[in-house]
Amino acid sequence: MQDEPVLPDYGEACLSSVVPALFGRFGADVPSWLPAPARGARQVVLLVLDGLGWRQLQADRAHAPTVAAGVGGSITSVVPTTTATALTSITTGRPPAEHGIVGYRVRVEGDAGADEVMNVLRWQTCAGDMRRRRPAAAFQPTPPFGGLAVPAVTRTEFASTGFTAAHLAGARLVGWSVPSTLVVEVRRLLGQGEPFVYAYYDGLDKVAHERGLGEYYAQELRTVDRLVGDLVGVLPAGAALVVTSDHGQVEVGTSARLPGPELLASVQLLSGEGRFRWLHARPGATADVVAAAEAAHGDEAWIRTRQQIIDDGWFGGPLTAEVAHRLGDVALVARAPVAFLDPADTGETRLLARHGSLTAAEMYVPLVAWGNA
Repeated sequence: MQDEPVLPDYGEACLSSVVPALFGRFGADVPSWLPAPARGARQVVLLVLDGLGWRQLQADRAHAPTVAAGVGGSITSVVPTTTATALTSITTGRPPAEHGIVGYRVRVEGDAGADEVMNVLRWQTCAGDMRRRRPAAAFQPTPPFGGLAVPAVTRTEFASTGFTAAHLAGARLVGWSVPSTLVVEVRRLLGQGEPFVYAYYDGLDKVAHERGLGEYYAQELRTVDRLVGDLVGVLPAGAALVVTSDHGQVEVGTSARLPGPELLASVQLLSGEGRFRWLHARPGATADVVAAAEAAHGDEAWIRTRQQIIDDGWFGGPLTAEVAHRLGDVALVARAPVAFLDPADTGETRLLARHGSLTAAEMYVPLVAWGNA
């Protein structure tokens, strides 16, 4: 079991640096971690494969020979290693401390003044849709892609969601419903001379959550490998395909449990997700929560207070008071293959593979590329 958490390499080989590097914002000092085929390419396609960790790719190279043969290596994700946070860091080119999407489920103030927990991917709380009550542009004000209206090829059904408004505001959304359409749309956009195309595919993550990292994941990885091969095949001269991911995965199986009653006695609210569970302490009870968490889960999780996490730079810088309020007081950050459940989040109870924590399996993701000279 891993002794220390893997921290993001903010400002260097990290997801939040990928778009700035591809847009040339590092100037003449091109970072060494940017794959060679992407350097100087006249057109770039950035494909994000949700749920493909570097460790999983290396373990399953035989199922993804095309992806495994790409030029490049691994970089770090962000904290937490969850889709909402990582995708926003990719598109904005900023660490979570700056864009403020600091988790999958975060605390917000309800209309009556009481705290609620908002599911960022669904943009709703238990009280319902939050798109009007918490407009995405106010919640996450950093413009994606430096304010450029780049084409974003993503699932058609995502177009109207609050999260899309938060991490793809201003992008020209191009919908797909099956992977073959994704390839056709990318080819069409490149043929129209688009200098930069963003594309997103989520099949691996879905399969891992529902079926784990066994034979179903391996079969989906073969499908992903064909998708990447098809995209490489439609690159015009001078174009490059860059592939990365938002996070890796850990097989948890049935090792998911509720925090014990001794711990919950001092807690008034839970947020976050199974492998990065925030505990919101009752007034004056933070020290009690830390002590109870260490006693109950210190052998399988890193226990950190909110201030410790901020001070150690997990989010990539200081947080505004508004963003800090979205966090809990104490975090259970799983280092063993376990998850800590929240009874209010029923959608999480049956996930077989998970992510969110700072283990190497979750933190390291690929950054690989192909070019057509």
